Amino acid sequence: MKNKIKLGLPKGSLQESTIRVFQKAGFLINVSSRSYFPSIDDAEIELVLLRAQELPRYVENGVLDCGITGADWILENNAKIIVVTDLMYAKQSMSPIRWVLAVPCGSNIKQVKDLKGKRIATELVNVTKKYLKKNNVKAHVEFSWGATEAKVPQLVDAIVELTETGSSLRAHNLQIIDTICQSNTQFIANKSACKDKWKKDKIENIALLLKGAINAEDKVGLKLNVQDRNLEKVIALLPAMRNPTISHLSKKGWYAIEIVSDEKIVRTLIPSLKKAGAEAIIEYNLTKVVP
Repeated sequence: MKNKIKLGLPKGSLQESTIRVFQKAGFLINVSSRSYFPSIDDAEIELVLLRAQELPRYVENGVLDCGITGADWILENNAKIIVVTDLMYAKQSMSPIRWVLAVPCGSNIKQVKDLKGKRIATELVNVTKKYLKKNNVKAHVEFSWGATEAKVPQLVDAIVELTETGSSLRAHNLQIIDTICQSNTQFIANKSACKDKWKKDKIENIALLLKGAINAEDKVGLKLNVQDRNLEKVIALLPAMRNPTISHLSKKGWYAIEIVSDEKIVRTLIPSLKKAGAEAIIEYNLTKVVP
């Protein structure tokens, strides 16, 4: 029987961005709307779609060999797993997300101490209870099945909710009074699976490709030609992850230069390079950057 690993992908808010990262890493995934078992063009991987909240538990108990989830849900489940690598992407951005304590604007609750005897709604119940205990505050924490922002102030006094930008909280007339924890997406593995050489190698290879795809997310490649007399001026303008690649062209006195650059600076970099004497400038997209 061919070796296989069982890999859990997060269903819901992270699903689309996770599949996009996998596709950029070179894996073609097809998700049927009626199935929890997507297909993938790698016979050595069996995929399962599960809620990110559940994934750490299934990886810990060995139902899954590995999976993609948030650091927050690992904390919430107190899961004993191995973090293979951090994957810095979220639903809307490539930055960490936050779980925040929020109350209605104008509320008398200004700090965590003011929550004594109050009611708090959240999906992150265990982490919230630990936070309150750390601050010596006794309050009632209840699990929220969703639409948490709409529960204050009629049903509860405060909420602990996930946010990337804070826009949803502001739209519900809520203000943040503290950050409970930060979280980012993580690639996790079962401890026993990591003791199996084949599975360990396969998991690490997937992690390498995923990291490469994420590293390339906000970067582009640049190629350009430059004459000998303008070489130093052009090189002085170049940002690069390493030293730029410079090679001689067949035409005497000319060089070809290639670099990787942050995409956000290219729109100002290209005109500067042109003024410094660069020619035949080509910008191209990257799918992976593996340091």
